[in-house]
Amino acid sequence: MRNRILALVALAAAIDSPLTAQAQSGVTVGRAPAVIDSGPTIAVEQRPAFREYVVEQRVPAFSIPDRIIVGTTLPEAGVTYYDVPQRFGATTYRYTVVNGETVLVEPRSRRIVEVLD
Repeated sequence: MRNRILALVALAAAIDSPLTAQAQSGVTVGRAPAVIDSGPTIAVEQRPAFREYVVEQRVPAFSIPDRIIVGTTLPEAGVTYYDVPQRFGATTYRYTVVNGETVLVEPRSRRIVEVLD
């Protein structure tokens, strides 16, 4: 009886482990805004103004064959990163346009930290 209880507990722990790991992930796949790091990003209420700003700046778009999702590392060559103006909040990230989507990028690693719709 004791062995059955231990086996059931071990089985429950094994089944629960992937769910627990998934719940702790800060990465969301798809078009939903997601953030990898907890660093400051553009506030939700400022995003429409930021999108207008990017359009006004006529930032050239860069194309890559992969889907644009949080966590993607952009190539070393061919991508230009731009500073986010102070009026949109102090952030250590840079922005660029990839496959027609504005993204925030961690400049040292070139990893996408947020996709702005």
